Amino acid sequence: MRNFRMMPRWFYKYKLYHIPFWMFYQFIWWTVAVGNPIKAAGIIFTTTMFPKYFTYVFWETLGVWFNLYFLLPRYFEKGKYTTYVLLLVATTLITACCIVPGYYLTASLAGTTVKELFHTDSFLSIVLANSLPSAIAAMTLAMSIKMGRSWLQTKNKEQMLEKEKLETELNYLKYQFNPHFLFNTINSIFFLIHKNPDMASASLAKFSDLLRHQLYECNDKQILLNKEIAYLENGIELERLRQNTNVEVDIQLPALYDARLGIAPFILMTFVENAFKHVSRQADQTNWVQIELQVAGQELRFLVANSVSVEEEAGEEVLRYGGIGLKNVRRRLDLMYPGQYELAVNSNSSSFSILLTLQLSVLQGVPLMHKIA
Repeated sequence: MRNFRMMPRWFYKYKLYHIPFWMFYQFIWWTVAVGNPIKAAGIIFTTTMFPKYFTYVFWETLGVWFNLYFLLPRYFEKGKYTTYVLLLVATTLITACCIVPGYYLTASLAGTTVKELFHTDSFLSIVLANSLPSAIAAMTLAMSIKMGRSWLQTKNKEQMLEKEKLETELNYLKYQFNPHFLFNTINSIFFLIHKNPDMASASLAKFSDLLRHQLYECNDKQILLNKEIAYLENGIELERLRQNTNVEVDIQLPALYDARLGIAPFILMTFVENAFKHVSRQADQTNWVQIELQVAGQELRFLVANSVSVEEEAGEEVLRYGGIGLKNVRRRLDLMYPGQYELAVNSNSSSFSILLTLQLSVLQGVPLMHKIA
């Protein structure tokens, strides 16, 4: 039983699978020659033609082995193309010449001559008309399979490397965002400790929920939309606690939607954070932040807008100062939702807004509908 298990390993280790392959390859040619596979099998295995068949299989298998596992790696793959071509031609010619004795052995076992059996008695004519074309075809086929297999392996490896690169970049972008938000939140709590201890206590509770979400609930590429909305609500409440009283915040979230919908984590909060960071803070006018989330089927529409100071030249300043956050989220959208999102940025002298339209995925194993309390 142990030896039986070991057979496949030895079979592939010493490339023994070439033998049945080239036996079948030669059998196909014999079938083409006589026009019937049963008749071809009968001629090969029940008549004196077996030596001829065997010499083709043996020497072409040996020639192919020598080319694939000695000449290719030692010369071709090292760029020694001229040497490789010369040695390949020599190997093919030697293989063709080594096949010819099979003709003479077959004729001898049949009790006749090569001329009577094969209608030729010239060594050179047998090589040129029979064994050399067969050897060239075998070498060409073997190299085509080898090159095709190498190409597929290279493509698969490139795809795997590209996938790993994208995953690494996504993780980098995601975790580059986390400290960015955390530092802002810590600064907010520090500010509230001196301004209003009660607000600071409420902020710490929200901050705890935010950390729990970041550490335990968002390690997958897709999380449930309701978890991201809960995270969004906590973040908004934390931002509201530290804003001046003259900052009006208008929030509209969907009352009912498919709870199976999933979204990449930290996509939405970046825009909210940017709005609160750059909202105007003027005493003589209303300062405002508007946040509106709509879900229709699998399409999400997310609007975030904020007032800006007239002298800030809204668009350029917000985009420039938004820097890391907005650039990262746009790059993550390109990687996670290629061709599945639209991001419109609008600005004027008094406001800045973004409108994100996103096609969400459907996650399985959760209830169908979710209602915001």
